[in-house]
Amino acid sequence: MEQYTTIEGDTVDLIAYNRFGVTHGATEAILRANPSLAAAGTKLPQGMTINIPAFTVKKVNTAARIWS
Repeated sequence: MEQYTTIEGDTVDLIAYNRFGVTHGATEAILRANPSLAAAGTKLPQGMTINIPAFTVKKVNTAARIWS
């Protein structure tokens, strides 16, 4: 688990996107690793140290078949 120190304007979603390239699942993983983080509000205070857990982005095949 790595640690991250928040900067002005940080949100959990933004941190998740910047670190993992996705928010779905990654935001929830960060919140689970930091149980009191949700109480800090939407915009996190600058200088707060939070834990960034290991997270694997699952690839989903989104290709659609138009013809069979």
